Amino acid sequence: MTTINQTPPLFEADNSQVSGAHVRMAEALVFASAEPIADAELADRMPRSTDLPAVMAELHRLYEHRGVNLVRVGEAWAFRTAPDLRLLLARDASHPRKLSRAALEVLAIIAYHQPVTRAEIEEIRGVETSKGTLDLLLETEWVRLRGRRRAPGRPVTYGTTPAFLDQFGLEGLGDLPGADELKGAGLLSPRLPSHFTVPIPSGDIDLLAPDEDALTDIDLEELGLLAPKGGVE
Repeated sequence: MTTINQTPPLFEADNSQVSGAHVRMAEALVFASAEPIADAELADRMPRSTDLPAVMAELHRLYEHRGVNLVRVGEAWAFRTAPDLRLLLARDASHPRKLSRAALEVLAIIAYHQPVTRAEIEEIRGVETSKGTLDLLLETEWVRLRGRRRAPGRPVTYGTTPAFLDQFGLEGLGDLPGADELKGAGLLSPRLPSHFTVPIPSGDIDLLAPDEDALTDIDLEELGLLAPKGGVE
């Protein structure tokens, strides 16, 4: 078990393989990053001898009971206000546009069923989903276009983003609430059929599914997300 000397300097390790200098470097990189910083970027910018998992575990421990905590956001790290102090900053926080009930339903379906196509979203909801609703979710940057399904018509697939995980305080998709938690929060009726289940996606949100193809520049042009080659005349 790693033991840390609590006397100054703060990050000096005692009988530990965790380098205090490496912990300080990681702290500086996470603090200076405007967005959650990915493991790959940390590893690229830290010395080759860094035991990154051990360093981040130690940094997480050091901030565990402070006003800000080191939190995992997908495959990245960020400092966030401790949960019990968030109300202190609520007045100064910028609030995103309030989502309609339809947008919330679509966001939930995408989160739990990703990768999912528009047709699949409509099948689950039982009603047509407007393009405006999907465009709004894309504008929030909580939802993204993932790829194209290997199926007739090659429909676009939707999924969530690291910003979605960050917004809702999730380390990964596996942390999405299950049926019992949703019922306890009053978001699901307690009279649902006994066989009803809530899908819990897992894995890396950046990895394509076996039946997905990555979006190409041609796809992005067709979707209006990339200017045609040659520019605008």
